Amino acid sequence: MKLEFLSPWGLAALGLLLPLIALYILKIRRERRRLSSTWLWAQARRDLMARSPFKRLVMQLPLLLQALVLIALGLAAAAPASRSKTHDGDHIALVIDTSASMSAHHGSVARIDRAKQLASEWVDALAPGSDAMLIEAGRSARVILPRERDIRRLKRTIASLRARDVEGDLGEGIALASARLKGLGGSRRIVVLTDGQIAHPERLNRSALPLEFIKVGQAIDNTSIIRVDVRAGRDAARGTPTVEGFVLVANFGDASREVFVTMRQRGASDILASRRVMISPKQRLPVTLNFQPSAGDYGKGVVFELSPHDGMPVDDLAYGRIPDAERLKVVLAAKGDPSPWLVRALASDPQADVRRGDLAALLEGTTTSVEAFVVIEGACPKTVPGRDLLVVNPPPGPCFGVQVGEPIAVPRVTSWRRIDPRLRFLTLDGVFVRESRKLLLRSPHQALVQSDRGALVADLSLASGSGTLVGFDIGESNWPLKASYVLFMRNLLEQARGRQSRDQRKGAVAGAPLRVAVSPHSREVEVRSPNGTTTTIRSRRGLAVVPDTTQAGHYHLSWRSPANKSDERASVLIPVNLTSAAESNLRQPFDPATLPKGSETTEEPATAFRAHTWWLALLALLLLVLDIAYFTRKPRRAKLPLPMHREGPERP
Repeated sequence: MKLEFLSPWGLAALGLLLPLIALYILKIRRERRRLSSTWLWAQARRDLMARSPFKRLVMQLPLLLQALVLIALGLAAAAPASRSKTHDGDHIALVIDTSASMSAHHGSVARIDRAKQLASEWVDALAPGSDAMLIEAGRSARVILPRERDIRRLKRTIASLRARDVEGDLGEGIALASARLKGLGGSRRIVVLTDGQIAHPERLNRSALPLEFIKVGQAIDNTSIIRVDVRAGRDAARGTPTVEGFVLVANFGDASREVFVTMRQRGASDILASRRVMISPKQRLPVTLNFQPSAGDYGKGVVFELSPHDGMPVDDLAYGRIPDAERLKVVLAAKGDPSPWLVRALASDPQADVRRGDLAALLEGTTTSVEAFVVIEGACPKTVPGRDLLVVNPPPGPCFGVQVGEPIAVPRVTSWRRIDPRLRFLTLDGVFVRESRKLLLRSPHQALVQSDRGALVADLSLASGSGTLVGFDIGESNWPLKASYVLFMRNLLEQARGRQSRDQRKGAVAGAPLRVAVSPHSREVEVRSPNGTTTTIRSRRGLAVVPDTTQAGHYHLSWRSPANKSDERASVLIPVNLTSAAESNLRQPFDPATLPKGSETTEEPATAFRAHTWWLALLALLLLVLDIAYFTRKPRRAKLPLPMHREGPERP
């Protein structure tokens, strides 16, 4: 067994042996007294006659005991320990990084595999009676196994871990571990196994307990896609429809690299577009790919790929979606014939595809178009039939949080909310309204256009998109003769088109919950993940939430409304991407300055030591007790022999 001193400076306490020995060899000044004879004090007399202030060192039991006490205390201060297979700590929390960078590999060993190996070694080295907690730190932290002492169960749980296609947040995992260990007694430790690719280092200081970081993996070169965008438009020169894909490629290595950037349709092997580019070290290069789509390509998914792949293949892929159509889909439904002023305003937009809708079906929610801008005149639906909604001249009754009341005659426009995007670049001066419905709002902030008799135009609170309510018949006013009316309708269309374009282009971030607007009457939504597995989730009020999006790719959602008698199912395709520069920069140094104070960092597995300090402290205490007992003992009285009786001659 090899001993090591964890605090070698503690050996400086052995220097106290020198003054102890000096005290024992110095002469003691004795008191002068008169005696009748010096025959019994000859030895002491010779010491007094010596000229040197020191006397010869004579080994005595108190000197030996006191020297051993100082030696034991000096060795204890140096913290002697022997290497063993046991880690100290009653409660240990293992926080394992499962972000996308942990999937990178150097050679044949991935970083996540190395972290799992070290975590298993920690479990094997648990002291008897200790327990361990396993926390997975991806985009969000979760306890995958609470406090457990069963070694086999701990190792099975560790073996089931895998790297996710997400940007990690170690701070949340550390905060969760600290909260779980805070109320426990005994010694507590938090051990973090990570590769050092920390996206949010400012969040690490969330622990009230000391941290120990174990770094895995080596710095390697990496090239990745850190941004993606897909748009549909028209070629200005040829006048033909076109689809453009934009990707931002970053080289985080120390050498230039030549890569092929390709774009293909989801589920197909044919290449739609390709470019070969040379990227310098530390450079970010935008790449544009385009192709001419057919009628069936709209709404389909596309995949961007860098080849050849490098040590982290997950960020060599990015996913997008071609917008559903070149133009915005507009559904117009009215109680009777729609107002010609509405038809003309909507048809004047060349990028709007205006279609007549069935009012009864829209009111009952049997048909829906999630991506459409729905305009309803003379009625108010019970559920939101589309992402964006315009209600004109509704009947009395509730309408999405607004209570429509009795008619009011000749309201005069007094103000309008100029900062709202629906009312920008216009003025309502000179607008005359013959009759309008009284609108009772939940909040004064809902009013878009105010009059002396109340609100004329109000904002509807919709979870899916934007909603606007016009409380009067547009034909019963001079508003259509004003330029502000055309601008108002154009602003509504642009707002709907911009929201639809943003939602279709940006997709979702891997690891974040996916919120999708579906049919309000649908209760179950079928979700097919990128790996082909199918699950069913519940939806509420036209909103479905997919909680698990830890794998990048295309998520296909489909649903059917119970009110719809046909078996036709509506569906939507959502791209989910990683695109994180923090995860892709595999040469980012592990900066200890970003860690909380008192944290320990190592690139090797933590060595377990068996401390022997308390043994030495106990030995020193025992020797000190013996020394005190020796000095306080009672002196033993010597037994003098009795004088022998000599028999003398008998005297008469």
